[in-house]
Amino acid sequence: MNIEAIIAQELQVRNEQVVAAVKLIDEGSTIPFIARYRKDVTGGLDDEQLRSLGERLTYLRNLEERKEAVIKSIDEQGKLTDELTRQIAEAMTLVTLEDLYRPYKQKKRTRAIIAKEKGLEPLASLLLLQMTKKSLEQEASGYVDEQKGVLDYKEALAGASDILAENFSDDADLRKYIRDLTKKEGSIESHAKDAELQSVYEMYYDFEEPISKLTGYRTLAMNRGEKEKILVVSVQAPEEKILRYLDKKIINKNNQNQELRDFLVASYTDAYHRLIAPSVEREIRSELTEKAEDGAIDVFGKNLKQLLMQPPIAGHVVLGWDPGFRTGCKIAVVDETGKVLDTTVIYPTEPTTPRKIRAAKDEIISLIKKYKITLIALGNGTASRESEQVIVELLSEIPECQVKYVIVNEAGASVYSASKLASEEFPDLNVGERSSTSMARRLQDPLAELVKIDPQSIGVGQYQHDMNQKKLSEALGGVVEDCVNKVGVDLNTASASLLTYISGISKTVAKNIVRYREENGRFNSRRELLKVSKLGPKAYEQCAGFLRINDGKNPLDATSVHPESYQVAEELLEKFGYTKKDVSFAGLPELAKKISKDGYASLAKEFDCGELTLRDIVKELEKPGRDPRSDMPQPILRSDVLEMKDLKPGMKLKGTVRNIVDFGAFVDIGVHQDGLVHISELSNKFIKHPLDVVSVGDIVDVTVLGVDEKKKKISLSMKNQ
Repeated sequence: MNIEAIIAQELQVRNEQVVAAVKLIDEGSTIPFIARYRKDVTGGLDDEQLRSLGERLTYLRNLEERKEAVIKSIDEQGKLTDELTRQIAEAMTLVTLEDLYRPYKQKKRTRAIIAKEKGLEPLASLLLLQMTKKSLEQEASGYVDEQKGVLDYKEALAGASDILAENFSDDADLRKYIRDLTKKEGSIESHAKDAELQSVYEMYYDFEEPISKLTGYRTLAMNRGEKEKILVVSVQAPEEKILRYLDKKIINKNNQNQELRDFLVASYTDAYHRLIAPSVEREIRSELTEKAEDGAIDVFGKNLKQLLMQPPIAGHVVLGWDPGFRTGCKIAVVDETGKVLDTTVIYPTEPTTPRKIRAAKDEIISLIKKYKITLIALGNGTASRESEQVIVELLSEIPECQVKYVIVNEAGASVYSASKLASEEFPDLNVGERSSTSMARRLQDPLAELVKIDPQSIGVGQYQHDMNQKKLSEALGGVVEDCVNKVGVDLNTASASLLTYISGISKTVAKNIVRYREENGRFNSRRELLKVSKLGPKAYEQCAGFLRINDGKNPLDATSVHPESYQVAEELLEKFGYTKKDVSFAGLPELAKKISKDGYASLAKEFDCGELTLRDIVKELEKPGRDPRSDMPQPILRSDVLEMKDLKPGMKLKGTVRNIVDFGAFVDIGVHQDGLVHISELSNKFIKHPLDVVSVGDIVDVTVLGVDEKKKKISLSMKNQ
């Protein structure tokens, strides 16, 4: 198997691109590093293509290893033929390979194995040939052997039938046809164990849908209902068509022995019902689940990427407000850099008194004036609605301060605030104070704060707890890694948890970087990284370009230009009349204009570097340290409050997309209950998936279609009315 050629065809890229990428991966290069700094080697493969390439590379290499093991096992049994070797070599999936291996796999003591031990295999083979003109009793009587446990001819025939049934079940071609036909023409059914029981699965109490049309979210919903013992789920196959196919394949047209025909029909019918159908059902449901999980993970990953890439709100002193009832609202004030300035607890929500509410308002107003707070980050959890009312009231008392508030999704905040990481970061703060600090910081810099939380806990997926956790964790880890490296981090301020996601940096090395910084002061150059314990040349190569040093010895250290390209950057600057000192935050916007379209190729040749690398250097020098998140929509800043009872059909509002699932998008319109824009209401045009038109963090215009206060459901539309 030419793995590189197969992947190239699947990704629709050139074979040499895949070969180059595979070589880099095998040498230990990370996906972000290859995508950013080896474009000329891979022909510009991006991070998504490279991750797909990496996944397929792992799968196909595992498939090759399995093929070798299967061939060795069959060969040791003395049953390997040239034809079987060819079929195994051509197998493109593990399912196909296991079908071929099934007849030779070590089995438990099945009915067929017991029958073979009784010496009945020759009888089974004889009957399958369908050349005998004798009665079944006559043929089977010769195999009666009391010592072997075959007491009469009926037992002999039963044993022969068991052998044939297993042989039919082990036939790779028969299984493939039945599996493919069932997937094409079969359906999935679900029924309630108790039709009177009220549950979220009521739409699946009497449900049937063709397998070929079943959506991923329905698969996962039925799986969960089955796991909770509320639903019974089954595959309904086109049985008549399958049995006709088996008849055509097994029964000889020239067989005139009706008794023998009936015997073989009973054998293949038994094979289908007892052995093939249950196995194929498991395989199909497993395949549906895997496909649904992959789809859900893909959506989760895209949602997470959009959430992490939300723009930071810089230059604000922020008050983080973690709402609560009995335990009060936890407050933290952080400065523009995220440093905690003050913390307190107030009690403005029920059960409380007018006196306590007044005291709470006064305390917040005092903090606003003392620290010149301009933004309040309010968590959207318990008591958020009541807290918002208090915030709006107190802000109306101090209009001169021009303070706004933002509702912040606090998913994962409680997990983080009680974690070992949080206690190490804020040893002097309690759990509530850490949580309110997190509220403020995730508004200032979502990426830097959210990387501290397990991606599964961020709350932008669907059915994430029902799927393969290892696969989910790896996929989401890859998304976080891509986002962090795309943005880059400040080497002198980044936390260990943020540094862990930088290309080539392990958890140990991340902690060592922070420790080095604490012991020796700030880094003044990227080269200084090589003094960090356990950070060798390979790790330096992988990470250096993603780590920024502002106000360091070399201005290029504040850019995404890799140290290996500094000489090229310096020669380029010199050629067009600049020096390294000219590389500042303002950038060199005129640089690109001085290079013609054709000029890049000749310059790349002159500087002995790749053209794509040169273009990246020029782009970076134009706007050094540019944050790619700046292109994303800013969050909605509020100063008033809206409640669910205020909503009326036809009302037009602005909202923020909080989560995207297969059947629609959930939009925060400021009433503490996200509204659902069903996929049919997302666009006037037909769309295959919500991600085709919206992203997490998008600011969108919506129209209220309906409100159900009792069920806390809001229906919205984004269609042009």
